[in-house]
Amino acid sequence: MIKFVKDYLKVSSSDAALIVSPENRFYFTNFASSDGFLLVSADRAVFITDGRYIEAAQKTVKNCEVMLQSHTISQIKDVLTALGAKSVAVEAERMTLKQYAEFARALDGIDVVCDGELDVVIEKIRSIKSKAQVEKIIKAQRIAEAAFEHILTFIKEGVTEKEVALELDYYMLSHGADGLSFETIAVSGKNSSKPHGVPSDKKIEKGDFVTMDFGAVVEGYHSDMTRTVAVGFVTDEQKNVYETVLKAQAAAQAAASSGVCCADVDKAARDVIENAGYGEYFNHSTGHGVGVEIHEYPRLSKLCKTALSVGNVVTNEPGIYIPEKFGVRIEDMLLITENGCENLTRAPKELIIL
Repeated sequence: MIKFVKDYLKVSSSDAALIVSPENRFYFTNFASSDGFLLVSADRAVFITDGRYIEAAQKTVKNCEVMLQSHTISQIKDVLTALGAKSVAVEAERMTLKQYAEFARALDGIDVVCDGELDVVIEKIRSIKSKAQVEKIIKAQRIAEAAFEHILTFIKEGVTEKEVALELDYYMLSHGADGLSFETIAVSGKNSSKPHGVPSDKKIEKGDFVTMDFGAVVEGYHSDMTRTVAVGFVTDEQKNVYETVLKAQAAAQAAASSGVCCADVDKAARDVIENAGYGEYFNHSTGHGVGVEIHEYPRLSKLCKTALSVGNVVTNEPGIYIPEKFGVRIEDMLLITENGCENLTRAPKELIIL
């Protein structure tokens, strides 16, 4: 993956790239650490980390030199000088102002370029998943799906939202997940009208919708899924809303393909919901990229004019949220292909009444 940054530098006005964010360091080195620096030029790459990680890094990092961190910024200047760099691009969206000021001051004679161009290049590189990366996402998703199958036997009248969230978390972590993709959402009844509601001590009641949004992490890659189930019974309105969301999701999946504008995929889902009379209750985008981070480029949003590319992995998660009543969201992950997409999510989507 570092090769792509080297190729970018060959045509860039910058002589080198300095990557400091944990997410991008991990992406390019496949090594997770709380501290470290990755320096890349057109001909060389150096990963600098401290004594806590040096032994593990030397065994793990295969695509660049590994160097023990000593005097940090002056050490980075020495490496840049050895590279003959007159300018170095940094991550404008991820580097703090304090870090930028420190580097700009210490790298005297070397121009620190903070124009955002490096960020754009990296997000595009990361948006195209390799076969190995997709396999990691699928492994994480299968763990989440097993957790969903388990939770269907756990949910019942009287169980609290917090208990549902904790049970999902425990199942994923005890069945192969390295971590959780994000703080699990489990909301019921009126609380389900909040797209990112926080699990509470509210007890689940008959007639409630229960919306669960959760995911697992495997080898640094995330999964993301949402399912809404009912307890006891549903009203005609609840059933209609659920079927509308399901149709909207199917429309987005049918529209998703390489070369299709992200905004058009969002529109496919949004049109179904608007035509059903619920347009004002769909108050977020249809989806987002997933990978090393839970939210990545590109976004299935009406504001995103980017065309989807083969290898993108994006969520497909339309929803309807009626305040003080209930909400429904159904979410899968799609792998974009040349002539459409592959749904990476296998969990059932038909309305389940427990």
